[in-house]
Amino acid sequence: MKKSLIAAIVLASASFGSSAVMAQDVVGNTPQALNLIDNSAFFGDTFNADNQGATFADRFTFTIDGDIGMNLNAIISSISGSADTGLDITGLALYGENDTLIASGTSQMSGAMDVWSISANNLAAGDYYLRVSGNLVSDAGASFGGAVMLAPVPEPETYGMMLAGLGVLGFLARRRKAKQA
Repeated sequence: MKKSLIAAIVLASASFGSSAVMAQDVVGNTPQALNLIDNSAFFGDTFNADNQGATFADRFTFTIDGDIGMNLNAIISSISGSADTGLDITGLALYGENDTLIASGTSQMSGAMDVWSISANNLAAGDYYLRVSGNLVSDAGASFGGAVMLAPVPEPETYGMMLAGLGVLGFLARRRKAKQA
């Protein structure tokens, strides 16, 4: 009897705790399409005051076209007066089609200033999105911003031409050294 009563109390406590977590507001303007200009874009979101405890998980969508693979580099940051105001970025990730996780970001700095970065190599043509997640730690308004850049993956021919050029330079330098001797 005592064991079932204890189990019931534990279960009831857990359900109260989970409903408090589920009651948190989710804020944010998502999804947002990135306006890639020359394979780069700025992105971000702003949150109104009086949202302390709310969470966000914003999606920034983009499409890679063509037959050439692309490398992605992105950085996001938020700045506030202290770690107790504004927002706290808790994650940055790159997803592909069917919500497949491709890469997770890395926290570079946390506190009054949050900075996260992410890189992914050789992305094929398709639809992708960056997900920025976090929570609002005070009733003050807050925002974050970032930049993303896509760069074509060099083709093997490019490396071959570079190596051939270095070989020619080495040959000419050796020839010049022999001529001086």
